[in-house]
Amino acid sequence: MTDLSVFPITRKWPASHPDRLQLYSLPTPNGVKVSIMLEETGLPYEPHLVSFDTNDQMSPEFLSLNPNNKIPAIIDPNGPDGRPLPLFESGAILIYLADKTGQLIPQDAVCRYQTIQWLMFQMGGIGPMFGQVGFFHKFAGREYEDKRPLQRYLDESKRLLNVLDRHLEGRAWIMGDTYTIADIATFPWIRNLIGFYEAGEQVEIELFGNVTRVLDAFLARPAVERGLGIPKRG
Repeated sequence: MTDLSVFPITRKWPASHPDRLQLYSLPTPNGVKVSIMLEETGLPYEPHLVSFDTNDQMSPEFLSLNPNNKIPAIIDPNGPDGRPLPLFESGAILIYLADKTGQLIPQDAVCRYQTIQWLMFQMGGIGPMFGQVGFFHKFAGREYEDKRPLQRYLDESKRLLNVLDRHLEGRAWIMGDTYTIADIATFPWIRNLIGFYEAGEQVEIELFGNVTRVLDAFLARPAVERGLGIPKRG
């Protein structure tokens, strides 16, 4: 049996199944990228809830795995060369799991790099900009009298949605007929923007018919439906 006791995080979140991949996460847009990926691939894993309500992400145990105190993070007991692999950053985890399982990333080199290109588009643009919309529209930032920051992030979010909408014209998924990690990274954020952040009207989501069409197809996938609720909140 794999011994994960060398990882301090297992003192706070003991592994009941140390032979399985350990997921430390919360069902946020970034967190569910990995749970959806794991559900899609069928790779055995054990989820652990990292509660922001109790600042779990700032605990020494969690910081020992991710010094950037963000979810998700994983330990794969069966990493490269058979050694345990700790890993953080959702995009890096998606690429790793795709390579490990041979799923959800094209094997053709050109299409592989184009998939990673769109993954980076989400990581560098959609995630940060939509997150700022959430702060200034729904959370503490909405109390600010100066509405220019909110408008700046709304404008940039609409620009990004337009880029994606134009790209999706005539395509079933971001990479055409092939469902990939680019979709898994992107559409939880779009769901969050118009759902949890309640900013659909503000970004004029009805103008982006291709985006909403593919979002509906994404949410209809059984693995997505399961992954959106993992880890379960207490």
